[in-house]
Amino acid sequence: METKVERIQKDIESLAQYSQVRGIGCTRYTYTKEFAQARDYIVSQMKAAGLSVREDAVGTVVGRMEGRDPSAPIIMTGSHFDTVKTGGRFDGAAGVVAALEAARTLHEEGFVPERPIEFVALPEEEGARFGGGLFASRAMCGQLYENELETYKDSQGVSMAQAMREYGLDPAKVHEARREKGEIDMFLELHIEQGPVLENEKVDVGVVEAIVGIKCLTVYVHGRSDHAGTTPLNMRADSMLAAARAIVAGTDKARELADGTVVTFGRVETQPGAFNIVAKETLFDIDCRSKTLESVDQVIAAVRASLEQSQAENQGLSFEMVEKLTAQPVLMKPEVQELLEQQAREAGISTRKMLSGAGHDAMVMGSLCDVAMIFVPSKGGRSHVPEEWTDYEDLRKGAELLCRCLRKLASK
Repeated sequence: METKVERIQKDIESLAQYSQVRGIGCTRYTYTKEFAQARDYIVSQMKAAGLSVREDAVGTVVGRMEGRDPSAPIIMTGSHFDTVKTGGRFDGAAGVVAALEAARTLHEEGFVPERPIEFVALPEEEGARFGGGLFASRAMCGQLYENELETYKDSQGVSMAQAMREYGLDPAKVHEARREKGEIDMFLELHIEQGPVLENEKVDVGVVEAIVGIKCLTVYVHGRSDHAGTTPLNMRADSMLAAARAIVAGTDKARELADGTVVTFGRVETQPGAFNIVAKETLFDIDCRSKTLESVDQVIAAVRASLEQSQAENQGLSFEMVEKLTAQPVLMKPEVQELLEQQAREAGISTRKMLSGAGHDAMVMGSLCDVAMIFVPSKGGRSHVPEEWTDYEDLRKGAELLCRCLRKLASK
C-alpha cells in the first residue's frame, strides 16, 4: 500500500484554481460558482476511486466505500473545502485530498472493508462568507442555531438560505443532513498544523490529543456621532473608545489567566467611518480559545464588564453581544492515537503528541462519535495567508498514515 505524491500534488493544484480572487492565495467561499467547481472536481475524483457519491442537504460531498456489513457504524474521514479570504491552498483541502488519496489507494489494492468508510468534503467550516463556521459538521450533529439560515448574511446581504437556493439546495431540508447517534463510529481528520512546531522539530506528523474550546461573538457598541474638533471628550458617546477599552480588558484577562488562553479581536468596524467624526457605531468580533470554556467565559466576562462600566459612565452608550459559535474542548480517542503512532512506526513516519489551538470540524463531530486528528507540517507555521505551504511529500506521509489507519479501523 503506497500513496502517490504526484496525485496529491495534482489534487491540491487543481482545487487551488477554483478561486474568486486570482493571483493572491485562494478565496473559495461556500456556495459560490468556484465552490461548485471544486465540488465537481471532488465528485469526479471520488467516482474514479470507486466510491458511490452523494451530496447531503447542506452540500457536504459524501463518497462511500461499502462494507461487508452496510449497517455497521461508519468510519468517516475528510475535511472542509471552503477557504478564508486570500488564504492558502492547503487549509482544509489537505484533509480532503488525503482522504481522496486514501480512497484511491484502498480501491487499487481491492480492499473491501468490514464496515463502510465515508470520505467527506465539508462546506463552510471557516465561516468566512456568513460568519457562523463549522456549519456542515454542526448540521450533521444537529447543532444549527435557530433562524441561522436567514439571519447569517454575507457582505453583500445575501443570506445563507438564499445562497443555498442559488447553489441548488433547499434550506427547508437542512435537518436531513443530521446523523443519528451510533451511525458514525469514528471521524478521522487530517489537517495542516497551522503552527511551527512540527517543522521546527523536524517531525513528520502530529498526533492530536485534544482540540481547545472556542467561543466567537460579535459585539455592537452604540454611541453618537459628533464633530471631532468641537465636541469635548467628556461630552462624547464614543462607541470606538468603549470598544477599545473592552478589547484591552479582554486581552489583559487572557494574559492574567496564564493557562494558554488566547483571545483575538480580528475585525473592528466603525460608522460613519470618517477620520473627523466620532464613531456612532462600532462592531468588533471576539475569538477566544482555551483548553477550558471556564477560562473563555472569564475573558468574555471581562469584555462585558468593561462595556458595562463605559455605559454606566455615559448614558449615551449601549451595547449588544451576539454569540456566533461555541465549541467545547474535545479529547481525541486514546486508542486511535495509539493506533496512529503504531502505524506510523511501521511506516517509518515520525510523530509527536500535540494540542490543536485551531478549531476544526472534528471538534463538533466529537459530540456525535469518537474523533482523532493527524497534523502535517506548515512551512514557517503560516496559515490563512497566501504563503501557506505544506511540502507535498509531508502531505503524502500524512495521507499514508491516514490510509493505513482507515484500513485497520474498517477491518474490525
